[in-house]
Amino acid sequence: MTEFKNPQQQLQTFHLRITAAALFVLICFSLLVVRFVYLQVFRHNQYALQADENRVSLAPIVPNRGVIMDRNGVVLARNYSAYTLEITPSKIGRPLEDLITDLSDVVEITPRDRARFKKLMDDSKSFESLPIRTRLTDTEVARFTAQRFRFPGVDVHARLFRQYPLGETAAHVIGYIARISQRDRQRIEAMSEENDSDSAKYDIRRDVNNYKGTDYIGKIGVEQSYETQLHGITGFEEIEVTAGGRPVRTISRTPATPGDNLVLSIDIKLQEVAEQAFAGRRGAVVAIEPKTGDVLAFVSAPSFDPNLFVEGIDQQNWDALNNSPDRPLLNRPLRGTYPIGSTYKPFMALAALELGKRTPNWGFQDTGSFTLGNHTFRNDVRSGQGWIDMYRSIVVSNDTYYYMLAHDLGVNAIHDFMAPLGFGQLTGIDIEGEARGILPSTEWKRKAYKKPAQQKWYDGETISLGIGQGYNSFTILQLAHATATLANNGIVMKPHLVKAIEDPVTHTRQLTVPHESARLPYKQANIDFVKRAMVGVIKEGTGRQAFIGAPYEAGGKTGTAQVYSLGKNEKYNHNAIPEFKRDHALFIAFAPADDPKIAIALIVENAGWGGAQAGPVARRLLDYYLIDEPKERAAEAAALQAAASPAAASGASAVSAAPDAPPASAAAPGGTTPVARAAPLASGATAGATAGASRANNGKAVAGSTSATAAPKPAPAPPRQPAVSPTVADEARHRAAIRAQGAQGGTP
Repeated sequence: MTEFKNPQQQLQTFHLRITAAALFVLICFSLLVVRFVYLQVFRHNQYALQADENRVSLAPIVPNRGVIMDRNGVVLARNYSAYTLEITPSKIGRPLEDLITDLSDVVEITPRDRARFKKLMDDSKSFESLPIRTRLTDTEVARFTAQRFRFPGVDVHARLFRQYPLGETAAHVIGYIARISQRDRQRIEAMSEENDSDSAKYDIRRDVNNYKGTDYIGKIGVEQSYETQLHGITGFEEIEVTAGGRPVRTISRTPATPGDNLVLSIDIKLQEVAEQAFAGRRGAVVAIEPKTGDVLAFVSAPSFDPNLFVEGIDQQNWDALNNSPDRPLLNRPLRGTYPIGSTYKPFMALAALELGKRTPNWGFQDTGSFTLGNHTFRNDVRSGQGWIDMYRSIVVSNDTYYYMLAHDLGVNAIHDFMAPLGFGQLTGIDIEGEARGILPSTEWKRKAYKKPAQQKWYDGETISLGIGQGYNSFTILQLAHATATLANNGIVMKPHLVKAIEDPVTHTRQLTVPHESARLPYKQANIDFVKRAMVGVIKEGTGRQAFIGAPYEAGGKTGTAQVYSLGKNEKYNHNAIPEFKRDHALFIAFAPADDPKIAIALIVENAGWGGAQAGPVARRLLDYYLIDEPKERAAEAAALQAAASPAAASGASAVSAAPDAPPASAAAPGGTTPVARAAPLASGATAGATAGASRANNGKAVAGSTSATAAPKPAPAPPRQPAVSPTVADEARHRAAIRAQGAQGGTP
């Protein structure tokens, strides 16, 4: 059968197919248009941002860390730039050891460099750039640059380094910086989360993004406690890059804000004198200006060189410091706790007067011992010291008087009186790690011990508290703080190491402690009596030998503290027992007696009798602060005035160059190292000399007393960064504000 085609039907089928195809194409193009509109309109911002991120690289600009200087402008911590050779482990493409071996043919790499790099790798991530060599010379940089093609993943970077020009001097105060560890990163993140939780108190300096690009952070001392202020605010730079990551041009730049400068309360020359006075012995000194709470000296002996830690300390030096029996890493004034011996007696006497347990005239005939129950507590002079009243009990340091007084007061009354003076309390000083110590009470013993028999307080335990022994255990910082409060007639000033924070741009300063903390309600007559008795200690008592010929009037108290208890019939023999079991020597002092400018507490560990071993150290510090230093400032002022006179005009260029002349490690005549000092302002230096002369007059200073000065140990010598010298005007305003507040009789 023959099949006939239907042209009409075929035409309809063809049209249907054309229509379906056209519809399919239309739908496809519609989908493309919809997608195009979606991407170009609704998702425009997102993809434009991604495109910019691919095209633009955001690079952090690390801020300059703030400078640390002492109260007179001597630079204690500064920055300098140098080249470092750095490896990014994730980019090297071959075994690391082979790379380092090849690198050592181009740039010297020591075993210490290798060990430090390995330690940094253990603490870091593989994509981070880590230094294998620091402080490259120009020759080394040129030699590496010529062969850079051989070492993918290795680059030379310009970095800022931290230097402590005076080495071991005041190391426990200043502290040091070191590379950020994983623990540090966790602390930064926790700080940032806390910062974000309260928008009203948000501080950009505490944001985790502020540490982008930052490799170093403060570890101890004021470098740690003022990390936020010293670090500054990180800047950012927008850089256009190619697909391969090569920079093309800078689009925009937000400069970094440098960190604030710190003006310490420390007088670094007094600090050096105090450190020299220990001459290899162990101990601690804290000197405070009573009217302001400024810590003038804060010595922990022996000390260490903080420069060792900045780039990572090697194992040999770490073992030497960490395993030394002298424990140089221990911050003794802050964390060391000691029985303070007879230096406690003036405060016990004040407690007796204030609580009505004794009058100045009450006395007894000392037989050399006090008996409670079956136990006899003996005086240092076994045969007794004759008639003892309160004045003489302090002057000759009679133990029996204070055995009886402690028994009459009771442990809880002693605790309640001593706590406001700062014993067994945190002073709140502005570095971390302060120890509280122990100011015993019945409640303290219940919490300290678990067994009921140990929790009970026995009357016999109270007796030794009166002479600063027993459970008493305080820091030298607490003892100095209490001495300063007594010297300041019961006005409490918070002790602080940073006097002011200075804006690096405007150079304006903000005092850290502008007001008094409290006023203890003591009768002035009682304070005057105790202070007069302490003057008697220096003039006719246990401290007389150390202060013979002193041209100023001082008050003080000696102390000798037992390290371990003697047996019933055992006698103490200083030379026959191991050194670490020998008695500690202590001394407290303030001067001038009628208007104290300085209060001191110190301990010489295992040295023996306080008057003989600690007294001369106190005398040396007071001599320098009240006599020698004012003379030095007067001489500086005279030199400045001579340089500014018309007759010295021809030498003006030499004078103007002087502040920046010698770097910290340049040798001075006689082999000593000059101290890096911030450029002084003429008016500030003159005012400083005037203030020093005033201090000498108040101390009734006379000519003829001298004191040795330290030869500081320098670190490697980069060019010095200038710092602005502090003026005396800030200190004058500080004291004026306190006096004005005192006149109003209020406490802020």
